[in-house]
Amino acid sequence: MHVTGTHFTDRTDAGRRLAARLGHLGAPDTVVVALPRGGVPVAAEVAAALAAPLDICVIRKLGVPYQPELGMGAIGEDGVRVLNEQVIRIAGVTDDQLAAVERSERAELERRAHAYRGDRPAADLRGRTVIVVDDGIATGSTAKAACRIVRARGAARVVLAVPVAPPDWTDRLTEVADELVCVDTPSPFFAIGEFYADFSQTDDEEVLALLAQAWGEQPPEPARVDRELVLPADGVRLAGRLTVPGGARGVVVFAHGSGSGRHSPRNRYVARHLNRAGLGTLLFDLLTEAEEPDRRKVFDVGLLGSRLTAVAGQLGGLTATRGLPLGLFGASTGAAAALHTAGELGPAVRAVVSRGGRPDLAGPEVLGRVSAPTLLLVGALDTVVIDLNRQARARLRCESELVVVPHASHLFEEPGTLDRVAELAGDWFLHHLPPAGTSTEPSGGTSGDPSGDSSGESP
Repeated sequence: MHVTGTHFTDRTDAGRRLAARLGHLGAPDTVVVALPRGGVPVAAEVAAALAAPLDICVIRKLGVPYQPELGMGAIGEDGVRVLNEQVIRIAGVTDDQLAAVERSERAELERRAHAYRGDRPAADLRGRTVIVVDDGIATGSTAKAACRIVRARGAARVVLAVPVAPPDWTDRLTEVADELVCVDTPSPFFAIGEFYADFSQTDDEEVLALLAQAWGEQPPEPARVDRELVLPADGVRLAGRLTVPGGARGVVVFAHGSGSGRHSPRNRYVARHLNRAGLGTLLFDLLTEAEEPDRRKVFDVGLLGSRLTAVAGQLGGLTATRGLPLGLFGASTGAAAALHTAGELGPAVRAVVSRGGRPDLAGPEVLGRVSAPTLLLVGALDTVVIDLNRQARARLRCESELVVVPHASHLFEEPGTLDRVAELAGDWFLHHLPPAGTSTEPSGGTSGDPSGDSSGESP
């Protein structure tokens, strides 16, 4: 038994780690079979690593008529059925009742199989080694049914492979598989999702895209992603909201300030504007609920910056944001955190925008390391912060601009002022974030005349 603290970034990360345990199975007769939907991103990585074909195993549980959550068997494609005679007998299920449940579930199974596979025939498993992959084991009932189904379809050798499972998982499943492979079996074990930073539901669009890629077909247009997730950073788990429109140009991570978090109405307003402009956004809490009342942590730029750096560094491992250029948007003390991260990550950060920020709190040394083009937005009525931004800009050695938004106070609550912030931020990011996959170096120039403020105009 392994007692560890393993956490996977997401199912793709889990698939890569699992694939590293399965190298001995890379043979011409190997087929990787995924359990939709969560098992598909994991299995796609395994199949790619082994250069093996990828298929799916669509199964439907047969629930007892008056207690559907109690499984009395399962069905798969090609007419395969696996029954638990003991449950059927104890529950008193008649042949007619069993047939009615099976008819209903068979119709749903065929609908789902056609939705995922189209007119493509299922892979021929006869005489082959079949690796059955899911995103984890909880009770093991679904995995057990899948192993029995692929065996019934003619598999010569069945391997059940998962990233995470309870310590006693082998006791439950040895009888249905010839080999059991797992990256980690942590204890205590409560649910699969606790070992993933991002365990949001895998949607049909992602399944279809992964299968199309594995089958050498043109994938469908990328779908919009909009989900809650939890990301580890510095020993804590931080909640966030990731929104990525289809075909996103880049992704912008928001660093909130003064104790606000992902629910900040102003930052959410700006994020929606960026989403409409084709940019992904991640709004997340830099502090946990227990930490928020501690004013020392609210103004601890080093702490906030290190957490922002840790979270930003994980975006390359998430399917929805992999390969997207990175921008940072900071508000209040979050602006200093954003500049801290820009200094740490260097060219990986393509652009920074500060709204009513305190970039001066980042300190001269950090400001001198920033290479990402930086836009400082300050309200015309926020005179003290204007001066602080001018001082900070004088220490930047990157391309920078200070825009004073007319009629705006520190929080940009005046009519039209937040719209102006959103427009300016969107234009800055779109100008400086190159298309995904390009190798354009970030802008490097000088900050220019620190007193040469440009004035925005309210709509």
